[in-house]
Amino acid sequence: MTVNDDSFTSWKNREEIAESMIPIIGKLHREQDVTVLLHSRSLVNKSVVSILKTHRFARQIAGEELSVTETLPFLQTLTTLDLGPSQIDIGMLAADYKTDDRGLSVAEFTAEAVAGATGENKIERRDGRDVVLYGFGRIGRLVARLLIEKAGSGNGLRLRAIVVRGGGEQDLVKRASLLRRDSIHGQFQGTITVDEANSSIVANGNTIKVIYANDPPRSTTRRTASRTPS
Repeated sequence: MTVNDDSFTSWKNREEIAESMIPIIGKLHREQDVTVLLHSRSLVNKSVVSILKTHRFARQIAGEELSVTETLPFLQTLTTLDLGPSQIDIGMLAADYKTDDRGLSVAEFTAEAVAGATGENKIERRDGRDVVLYGFGRIGRLVARLLIEKAGSGNGLRLRAIVVRGGGEQDLVKRASLLRRDSIHGQFQGTITVDEANSSIVANGNTIKVIYANDPPRSTTRRTASRTPS
């Protein structure tokens, strides 16, 4: 086998491992509100190639490339623990484990390292908090993207509505198109559909009501007040 063949086989193996990590990362995020990081970079909703590139980024942190074969055992261990909402950096776990000389297994070391987020110590999951955006210009759309991408388990901030000035024909379609594509940040990561009947944009399952008003702050204050329990 040539060097080129060896490199290709190694890549395919790492690609397969990264692929197996995606459902684990997603399940931890959805069901336990756990965000898996790699040297402070989130791995939630990342592609196979993105996960591999993030592991390569570790070279800039520790001076050597981090392999998915090293981090997978830590990720698998997290699925066995009674974790509460938390952010856990498997890159840091792997790095610290290398310097630990107590002879602990990966499972033992991981359980000890994240003990503050498990069992009786864990933070209880809270209900999500609704967010209304005033305006949907460039900044508003970027904020909307961030809120939608980080909706995760639904226990954090959730974009429920945007308040805008009245638009013309096909306004919802145009706004959805602007959200879908950005000249700098590229394509939206997910799906976007328009619900004309309910004046809403549905992004990654999040129904975002579009409220038209000539004076957004004042109009929305009245709307909020009308929903507030007496």
